[in-house]
Amino acid sequence: MRVSGQRRIIALFLFTVSLYIHRLQARPYVLVLSNDDLNGGVDDNGAHEPSDFDEFGQSESKSDEELDPGSWRPIFEPNDSAVHAASPQYYSGLHKILSAATEGNTVLMEEAVSEIDSSASSGDPHAQSLMGFVYGIGMMRETSRAKSIVHHHFAAEGGNLQSKMALAFRYLRQNMHDKAVQLYAELAETSVNSFLISKDSPMVEPIRIHSGTEENKDALRKSRGEDDEDFQILVYQAQKGNPAAMYNVGLLYYFGLRGLRRDHAKALYWFSKAVDKGEPMSMELLGEIYARGAGVERNYDKAFEFLTLAANQGLYSAFNGLGYLYVKGYGVDKRNYTKAREYFEKAADNEDPSGHYNLGVLYLKGIGVKRDVRQATQYFLVAANAGQPKAFYQLAKMFHSGVGLTKNLEMATSFYKLVAERGPWSSLSRWALEAYLKGDVGKAFILYSRMSELGYEVAQSNAAWILDKYGERSMCMAVSGFCTDKERHERAHSLWWQASEQGNEHAALLIGDAYYYGRGTERDFVRAAEAYMYAKSQSNAQAMFNLGYMHEHGEGLPFDLHLAKRYYDQALQSDVAAKLPVTLALASLWVRKNYADTVMVRVLDSLPEVYPKVEEWVENVVLEEGNATILTLFLCLVTVLYLRGRQRRQVVLDPVGADVAQPLAGPVAFP
Repeated sequence: MRVSGQRRIIALFLFTVSLYIHRLQARPYVLVLSNDDLNGGVDDNGAHEPSDFDEFGQSESKSDEELDPGSWRPIFEPNDSAVHAASPQYYSGLHKILSAATEGNTVLMEEAVSEIDSSASSGDPHAQSLMGFVYGIGMMRETSRAKSIVHHHFAAEGGNLQSKMALAFRYLRQNMHDKAVQLYAELAETSVNSFLISKDSPMVEPIRIHSGTEENKDALRKSRGEDDEDFQILVYQAQKGNPAAMYNVGLLYYFGLRGLRRDHAKALYWFSKAVDKGEPMSMELLGEIYARGAGVERNYDKAFEFLTLAANQGLYSAFNGLGYLYVKGYGVDKRNYTKAREYFEKAADNEDPSGHYNLGVLYLKGIGVKRDVRQATQYFLVAANAGQPKAFYQLAKMFHSGVGLTKNLEMATSFYKLVAERGPWSSLSRWALEAYLKGDVGKAFILYSRMSELGYEVAQSNAAWILDKYGERSMCMAVSGFCTDKERHERAHSLWWQASEQGNEHAALLIGDAYYYGRGTERDFVRAAEAYMYAKSQSNAQAMFNLGYMHEHGEGLPFDLHLAKRYYDQALQSDVAAKLPVTLALASLWVRKNYADTVMVRVLDSLPEVYPKVEEWVENVVLEEGNATILTLFLCLVTVLYLRGRQRRQVVLDPVGADVAQPLAGPVAFP
């Protein structure tokens, strides 16, 4: 009853039991602040700013390489700037590591790590960061948490922000929020500096390459970039003059979505073509591009022109860009805070989250209005619940400083982390997905492992899934070469546990299964129950069902039929898809309660021993080509014959002996 997969469904059908497949569903994030949060904060009345960051301060555009020193971008997206010239040994070693992962070449991997180690010893902070990663996962070196932390510490001191991410996540896992919050605050500010003026940040989509224990084929199909058929159709429509298609193609290139590489030149081309057709959203983004200087020379006059065109077309989000230009005095005669506020209010009145955010900034800073931290907080709260990342950043600063909200380092850390993960280092996710889609599992695993170290839950889940799914083909390397089965399972277990700590209920479920079945570890029902209890606390219906099963059989938990029923009922309340397995489980409980110490109970208890033999028979016989179809037809035939026989038994002759059969009154009841 506790296993999954199509083949096992057939086996369980033969035993007249069913499978309950857990489906991981995303829950909408809603931020609700209590009165204590709102009333406990200090209102400094403008005595000092809550942070040095000024939303409407200087907005000089910086490249991702400048924002993320030691970035892996030169390896994956090389350009003519030769930004890696300053650390040739580091980039040479990094290139060899990725090549070794692709080829499964342990000799090359040892050579690469030695080269990186030499560079780190000479003081290169980026090489030190990479050695922190090497010691953290135990790749060609003995795993050492202490050495990993030391290397990351010196790398962070030298300006490597990915090491700061790694350290911040370590501190967070240890509940050292006073240290984590300082690092995440700096990282979040860097991340915000890479955002556009009024739009969300150009975040790389975090694609989960698995759904439960299966490959997430639908999401992967939509992430094949220019090879995706839907994208090719979209380009064809754009080439035929469809303005909406032009805008969408430009959007995908501008933000680097659905597996596409970010390409400002192509985005500018398609937006310009769409503007010629009168498409308003392209007008707005052209305004953003010229105001930001993204891929073109900054031109505030053109920015104002295109944003005005978009606003005149009824695109209320464009008012945010106009408001920004009036706050700064760019592309207009002079600064006009009143007009800026009016534009932000127009956007907010039409439920644009950036409008709420920008009004929050005005009230927080007292720009053109009387400073009102309480009012600013309300605006930020609305924007955050609509998904505006910069609103989370402002709320994080308030929780951090105690200005406007009660000081709460745990909340501040969580919000800073959410924003920091949208920084330029998130490009690792794009490259990992590209490698995976090309069949380069080894390179994908290395990239997801690096992101896992930085604290990305999706990457932790993906890396663990690759280890479990691909085994030796994952190219997992340990201190003396390829990982053994035990080493792979231990690494996967650690990654699943980290993902579980960050709210991935499926991860905790898999940990419980590993202990329950003894996969990669010794069988331990007590630890399995602990993992299931953790998943149950995250409202996981499968975990509730499993806990009921363990209480029913006294495995790792006390034998208690009442508690078993309670957990089964909770599983059904949590997910209606559990109706059939819960019904069967409750029937089993009824048998145990009313026929204890009888043959029926012994038959029930024997099923787990018989099941593997049936599963093997299903695997080797039933699922052979043609056999599954024959069995299905046979079962259908048996079912029809059974129902016809049942119908004959349920007819009665009329009282006078007429040969007209009368059906029994009432519905036919099936056992």
